[in-house]
Amino acid sequence: MAQVIFISGTPTVGKTTISEKIADDLNANLIKINDLAIENGFVLGIEEEKGYKVIDIDKLDDKLQEVLNSFSDDELVIVEGHLSHLCSNPDCVIILRAHPKLLKERLASRNYSQAKINENLEAEALGVCAVEAFELHGDKVNEVDVTDLAIDEIADVIKNIISGKNSYPVGNVDFMDWIVENS
Repeated sequence: MAQVIFISGTPTVGKTTISEKIADDLNANLIKINDLAIENGFVLGIEEEKGYKVIDIDKLDDKLQEVLNSFSDDELVIVEGHLSHLCSNPDCVIILRAHPKLLKERLASRNYSQAKINENLEAEALGVCAVEAFELHGDKVNEVDVTDLAIDEIADVIKNIISGKNSYPVGNVDFMDWIVENS
């Protein structure tokens, strides 16, 4: 199977932008996990209060594994999206993190509901994606604070992770100060 890299994180951390850049820079295949879920009818419904899609993760993971098996051993595949870290068999998982103060501006600019904004800010401050990923994938997970980095800097960090030059273990990013300031 190909080398498989999951890039995940809270909405608006920059997953799509950086995944597209990495795929382009490294001539990698890019799978957008949300598109895969929608195209294959894995949306179970819409959560009413916050307005997000509820996805059948088991069926999504089965389909992803089927797609990944179609790649040759020498290919690199980037799997991008908020749900990617909940799937199986990555070689590496990269969780992008950004300070909740920055995310608040980005989420508001996308006209997210206040309930959805609050949920995402709390999830980011608590590192929910990183914890979920670590519970499933252990030491394969890297956690990168992208708050003050330009796209090219983030791309360099991720390329170094993919090549094995650097690692950023879960627990090195801490936004708990934001919770204290906002409680």
